[in-house]
Amino acid sequence: MAEQLYEARRTGVPVQPFTDADPTLGADEGYLIQQELVRLLLADGDRIVGHKVGLTSRPMQRMLGVDSPDFAPVLESTVYSDGAEVSAGAFIQPKIEAEIVFVLGSRLQGPGVTVSDARAAVAGVGASVEIVDSRVVDWRIRLADTIADLASSGAVARSSRLAPLSDVDTRLVGMVMSRDGELVDTGAGAAALGDPVGVVAWLANTLGARGVALEEGHLIMTGALHAAVPMSAGETYLAEFDRLGSITVRVVD
Repeated sequence: MAEQLYEARRTGVPVQPFTDADPTLGADEGYLIQQELVRLLLADGDRIVGHKVGLTSRPMQRMLGVDSPDFAPVLESTVYSDGAEVSAGAFIQPKIEAEIVFVLGSRLQGPGVTVSDARAAVAGVGASVEIVDSRVVDWRIRLADTIADLASSGAVARSSRLAPLSDVDTRLVGMVMSRDGELVDTGAGAAALGDPVGVVAWLANTLGARGVALEEGHLIMTGALHAAVPMSAGETYLAEFDRLGSITVRVVD
């Protein structure tokens, strides 16, 4: 299954949902597939530079029938800077969503990580967008499918500007997303599990149970603040965050 997803990323041809063939597949199996897919991608020379957390909003959890988030590593090859041009052809069925991103200033490993511990480990907080993509036909995903597919990650664009966490209550950060100058959605930090800093603590504890730590300098993407927006070539997206600044992505052919 990991090899099928690896080929789908290479060729742009999506696979059928694994859970259609085997409805018994769950989160544990999804993470086993994800682990093997990551091994294949790292063997190509990629590098893990952080993690993303998905399904942090209650509506998304209800849609997939779960009560907790999922996660996947962020790969160096998928990270872009503010103002980047991103090729639509690099994805199969991409959507874009605005997120709050943290950069860690120190190593963090669970179990037992509290929100205060997570706050102390953060070097700064910034504006970002994630391009989510599915290597599964028509986004017909259940939980095991999206987990296996690197939590449906496609790419990340982040601002180089970081604000000290002591200056920001990330629960209250408002966000406005526009496409070609037209408003498409709004959101607030509390959409991410009630508190984006709590997302970092959740991730540290969840990975800690697997013997994995969050490393100094790593990015932590904390989940969408609004419904994902389908994106196409020729469009420009601007996400503006209160106190954090903005991030722009241009989608090209």
